[in-house]
Amino acid sequence: MMGSNEYDDEKPVHKVTLPSFAMGKFAVTQELWMAVMGENPSRFIDPKHPVEQVSWENTQVFFQKINQDARLTPGQVFRLPTEAEWEYAARGGNRSGGFRYAGGDKLDEVGWYNDNSHGETKTIRLKLANELGIQDLSGNVWEWCADQWHNNYQGAPKDGSAWLGLEEDAGRVLRGGSWFNVSESCRPSYRYYSRPAIRYSSVGFRVVLGSPPGR
Repeated sequence: MMGSNEYDDEKPVHKVTLPSFAMGKFAVTQELWMAVMGENPSRFIDPKHPVEQVSWENTQVFFQKINQDARLTPGQVFRLPTEAEWEYAARGGNRSGGFRYAGGDKLDEVGWYNDNSHGETKTIRLKLANELGIQDLSGNVWEWCADQWHNNYQGAPKDGSAWLGLEEDAGRVLRGGSWFNVSESCRPSYRYYSRPAIRYSSVGFRVVLGSPPGR
């Protein structure tokens, strides 16, 4: 069940059925970004911190490069998660304990946000993992999703695919909150967005391995 009744843009709560996919246990690091792209755009320089100051458009170039890997089987691609995939993972999948944040009810145990980050990103994997073994889905950096922004879930796909159909420069969904944000923004159902060309020191991304978006 995706969404919540806390804010209008999280409504209505609706059932989504997802195909199989694999998600990175942590956000893409500066170390990995540099290995693929040859440069580091981040504000908070550390190889083990999430890469940030990457736009949605920048992520698409990254995926073009890593999808040249010969080990991929036909029909497999690395890509951004859809919004539904991201929320499913943040909620702990079918193993969810119904926590307020990704992996627990105490944000200090599972995520970095404005009360504990000291105004910067942090090294990955220092906080507790959620039920699926995935870390840092609450806080540290916002994470880009494949979907374009819609003001609520009226008419949203029920198959877990990316919700598209708007003009090319429409806002793209961000999830998870960041080092800069209050705890409320780090809930699994909280939604935000930005233009695809914009870069912030509070925004990074995570990799999914699955079929192409919408398939």
